[in-house]
Amino acid sequence: MNETMLTYYLYLAAFLFSSGTYVVLTKRSAIFVLIGVELMLNGANVVLAAFSQFDAGLKGQIFAIFAVVLTVCEVSIALAILLNIYRKTKASNLDELTEVGNP
Repeated sequence: MNETMLTYYLYLAAFLFSSGTYVVLTKRSAIFVLIGVELMLNGANVVLAAFSQFDAGLKGQIFAIFAVVLTVCEVSIALAILLNIYRKTKASNLDELTEVGNP
């Protein structure tokens, strides 16, 4: 991979990360916040995979796959928690969830 292709991958990663940050900071729905976090993690994975092309051992790609597995676990647990909160309070807006711990 030459350096111009690396630049394109870094632009893509920066776009994914910044759009994920924008979604997390502006949206109030818990599902959109999870989607924003997922976009930020995917941007980091693109950077890891792009820089691993310059390493003979491909350690960056292995770490990116490990990060994807951790992300899937995190999203599944977060969705289970959100479904339980929605079942209890009938609200998915994060501003309305002030009394999550109280029965």
